[in-house]
Amino acid sequence: MKLYSISIHHKGGTKANLLKSAYDLSSFSFFQRSSVQEFMTFTSALIVERTSQGSRASVKEQEYLCHVYVRNDNLSAVVIADTEYPQRVCFTLLDKVLEEFSRQVDSIEWPSGNPDTINYKALDIHLSKYQNPREADAMTKVQAELDETTIILHNTMESLLERGEKLDDLVAKSEHLGNQSKAFYKTARKQNSCCEIM
Repeated sequence: MKLYSISIHHKGGTKANLLKSAYDLSSFSFFQRSSVQEFMTFTSALIVERTSQGSRASVKEQEYLCHVYVRNDNLSAVVIADTEYPQRVCFTLLDKVLEEFSRQVDSIEWPSGNPDTINYKALDIHLSKYQNPREADAMTKVQAELDETTIILHNTMESLLERGEKLDDLVAKSEHLGNQSKAFYKTARKQNSCCEIM
């Protein structure tokens, strides 16, 4: 999972104006970096120009996903990531960046501003922080912990059932369970059979 760029634009009548951008091109060779950066800048501006006000979109370009959010006030942001990066985390990042940017930079500067005149330095920090979506986003972190717990539970259950014995066979053989417990287990098993994930 990788984030390659994040950029902030102002969507004008016919053209998107780049206000600020940050890139992580360390995975590309040194000689490709300037061309890749130009391509990402061009693609980001084009996506902003073609996206309507007040909407979000994700556009696939080769092995990359470009996530865009154009607010009703024409302030826009684009994140370019690989296809494995969680979409929800990208849109959370876009919301956060645009909200922070609009508080720090006066809206009068948006239509005519450029990366040299706009004073907003947090993009590089956000790009670095969000490289690991599990650490940056609380929901993703909780989901990852739940997935790990599920894997551990499945491994524990498998280790308990040695030599291919099935839980159903063990329940049937058990002398410690009463007939009502066995009937309850079988009924519950039938009721939950429609919901099995495995």
